Amino acid sequence: MQLLAPFVIVGLLALIFGSIQAGRRIGFQRWSRLAEDARVVYPAVEASALALMGLLVAFTFYGAASRFDNRRMLIAQEANAIGTAYLRVDLLPADAQPQLREDFRNYLHSRLAVFERFPDVTAVRTELDRSAALQKELWQHAVEASRGSGPATQSLLLGSINEMIDITTTRLVAWHAHPPGAVFVVLGLTVVLSSVLVGYGMSTTRNQDWITTVTFSLLLGSLIYVILDYEFPRAGLIRVSHIDQVLIDTLQKME
Repeated sequence: MQLLAPFVIVGLLALIFGSIQAGRRIGFQRWSRLAEDARVVYPAVEASALALMGLLVAFTFYGAASRFDNRRMLIAQEANAIGTAYLRVDLLPADAQPQLREDFRNYLHSRLAVFERFPDVTAVRTELDRSAALQKELWQHAVEASRGSGPATQSLLLGSINEMIDITTTRLVAWHAHPPGAVFVVLGLTVVLSSVLVGYGMSTTRNQDWITTVTFSLLLGSLIYVILDYEFPRAGLIRVSHIDQVLIDTLQKME
């Protein structure tokens, strides 16, 4: 998917640049049918459309960045939850510990594999099913191993394992948390139509300011790409996979 990123960027730039040129062409065709004194452009309309586009871009950018930060924090929280639960295995009798420690290692391997499979949806679902099965197995072994222990040990161990399991649901919900598709549709239409209006406003003169056109296209196209990249941080150039290192470090401490 990272290989597709340059094509997405180029596609966005081409769409915005093409919309500007389309606006210029519409303007030329309109002015050719009007007398010079009737050729009027309304800057207030263009300014209003650009202001609305800026507002939509700002809100979607802020929301995407917030969700990106939340996903990073959830990785750290899961690493902490797994590490804490693993340490509390020490509270169990020595003969009950080896099996549980092996369960923890297998489970963490599976959790890492889940996010390595992105964006292959089928492979992710398969690994999620495997993780769920390992969760159930680990829980059963923990319940059996703690039966002869006191209430405090059971509460500490099983409570930490329960928290470790709960965080997986929270992370899954966070990965599916995106704005409704209609928001992206409206944002796309606003960007395209605003670019058309920019080109229409430029059509009052035959000489095109290429620096302004290219700069506007680059800035707006790059910003839209960053928003999309923030929303899907395992598919583009902006990624959270380097944060998985905290889970890898936790696994190494278990070896």
